[in-house]
Amino acid sequence: MQLFYTPNIKKNDKQIVFPKDESRHIAKVLRKSEGDILKVTNGKGFLFTCEIIEANPKQCLAKINKLEEAPVKTHHLHLVVAPTKMNDRYEWFLEKATEIGIDEITPIICDHNERKTIKPDRYERVLQSAMKQSLHYRLPVLNELISFSEFINLESEGQKFIAHCEEDIPRVSLKNKAKPKEKITILIGPEGDFSAKEIKQALEKQWLPVSLGESRLRTETAAIVACHTIALINQD
Repeated sequence: MQLFYTPNIKKNDKQIVFPKDESRHIAKVLRKSEGDILKVTNGKGFLFTCEIIEANPKQCLAKINKLEEAPVKTHHLHLVVAPTKMNDRYEWFLEKATEIGIDEITPIICDHNERKTIKPDRYERVLQSAMKQSLHYRLPVLNELISFSEFINLESEGQKFIAHCEEDIPRVSLKNKAKPKEKITILIGPEGDFSAKEIKQALEKQWLPVSLGESRLRTETAAIVACHTIALINQD
């Protein structure tokens, strides 16, 4: 199945007007024509089965024949991950985390960050592509870049974990501490790890320090390990 993404479709809509980029892809690249059936999501948990009624590369039009809704998720995973020095590594994390199943992502600037800027438009395209490829119907929320000091002072519901490499501070295993069917937020630091000051701030705000295993992991690898751990915990 090939999945298309059009964010502005509402539950009760009868037709879909595809944006120019998707219209061109449907009509010119894939050579779809009137009468062909498409599967479309709005990234909000809905799958629309549609029939093309106008295959125009500038504006493709389809009527909605069927609506399906993805099951309600019983857990919510929010990964707060420092941008990596090499931007393609962060994009790899975004892609794989979307495939595995993540709900929310916040890029965070820490004391040891080498990269202090991101490309949100490009990141959104990576998320959209990964959602379509993995046949998910929910697009992860990408929050704005924020500093560690700002984020740590925000209210966070559910379980709160900080994954760091400081051996002098006791840590518990994430897989043993995380609970299924919960809202979970996990902090993942930059290549140089969180600073001692940042770890102290997190502990004062009741964030629980966790380990992701015995190996010392790159930022993007640590984020994927955390994502996969929570996915396994929540498997039926």
